[in-house]
Amino acid sequence: MQIIECPRDAMQGIKEFIPTKTKVKYLNAILKIGFHTLDFGSFVSAKAIPQLSDTKEVLAGLELEGIKTKLLAIIANQRGANEALEYPQISYLGYPLSISETFQQRNTNRSIADAITDVSLIQEMCVKAGRELVTYISMGFGNPYGDPYSVEIVDQFTDILVTLGVKIISLSDTIGVAQPNQINSLFSTLSKKYPEVQFGVHLHSTSETAGEKIKAALEAGCQRFDGAILGFGGCPMAEDALVGNINTRTILSEIHASGVDLPVDMNAFKEAERIASEEVFGKYQ
Repeated sequence: MQIIECPRDAMQGIKEFIPTKTKVKYLNAILKIGFHTLDFGSFVSAKAIPQLSDTKEVLAGLELEGIKTKLLAIIANQRGANEALEYPQISYLGYPLSISETFQQRNTNRSIADAITDVSLIQEMCVKAGRELVTYISMGFGNPYGDPYSVEIVDQFTDILVTLGVKIISLSDTIGVAQPNQINSLFSTLSKKYPEVQFGVHLHSTSETAGEKIKAALEAGCQRFDGAILGFGGCPMAEDALVGNINTRTILSEIHASGVDLPVDMNAFKEAERIASEEVFGKYQ
């Protein structure tokens, strides 16, 4: 079972710039918890996401010696991938591939066709560099733009990614529309058809429905879960109203209830929660 902590996703929509030293303190606290992966920053346009313009400086401040947690950085094009691959500390590159043409343009200023070309080339770059590409199928449970959506379309995109050699695919609900039965059905269908793929889930949700969504993914065999401490965040490229990430504590609770014990340091987790509340999300808006 893998937990991917996503403070990058939680922070990117905050307009007031969070000082680099504050980000470093928070991320170093998260690294002590013992999660599988930390989605710590992104190599994207500073104009598009000003909050993440200091990703290189943040990376330089991370205390990685003796830490098992792997680092993931989001990229949106080949230029960003080249930058990220300059840093051997980064194990995973994450690329958001949308099945909504509207959102692909809003999020990366690319068409879906161009984005698939990017994925193909970035996958080759990752293989040569000994890294792994995580591809997010964003708007994977529906979209608010009226763009076509169906399980068959998700399947088609998955098939394309598998053909390109992508082995980690995260189904992403950027706007919080996924329903538990839909989550269960989609994961069950895809995991049976593509057993060689490690499927993950990146959900945004209200706190009231978050638990049942995670439970549905667990019951369908999902092994990779994205969360954010205290459930902050949202994608500023999607809609005006940001729907938060699922609180990592909710994910941990559901996994524990399923009978799985994770090797995480809960004292370190509580300290990260405190910093998130008092020094990051409780202070900067």
